Amino acid sequence: MNTQKTYDSKTIIFHWLSAAIILGLWVVGQTIDLFPKGTPRITARSFHITFGIILIILLTLRIKWRLGGGIKLPQALPGVLGEVAVRTHQLLYVLMASVVTLGVAAVWIRGDNIFNLFTIPAFDPGNQQLREDVVDIHGLFANTLLILAGLHALIAIWHHKVIKDDVLVRIWPKVSAYFKR
Repeated sequence: MNTQKTYDSKTIIFHWLSAAIILGLWVVGQTIDLFPKGTPRITARSFHITFGIILIILLTLRIKWRLGGGIKLPQALPGVLGEVAVRTHQLLYVLMASVVTLGVAAVWIRGDNIFNLFTIPAFDPGNQQLREDVVDIHGLFANTLLILAGLHALIAIWHHKVIKDDVLVRIWPKVSAYFKR
């Protein structure tokens, strides 16, 4: 039986770094079209793509760590609610993988200029409908990921403030003194 009460530092870093990058990618993704055409928009999209690649690397390392090295804590809640929490975490991973895969597909199908340094040629330059569909699905999955992650955060806060258990502290042990019930 695992008596550990918090996740290891690597798991915690992966969790919070993923959250920060995903939130940043979502904000940039929502605002890219607000940038003036030309260099400002190319730069914004290039940062979005670059941080998407960083997220792919981070997600790959995170999954590898989760499967082979990270501390596995028991479910915070028994029964059906515990199973819902496990399935929700699995869905978050599936959504993260789906969003980055769709992002790669969007770049490949659309073609992109990266920081005015090089161009990724479009897969099918004349197929505007395919381009729009993939970008729209990427956005839909990104929005779904953000909504589910937001609910995930709210439930962690609810655990901390209402149930008064240590669910939030498990993933944030360095500041556990600040989160005393």
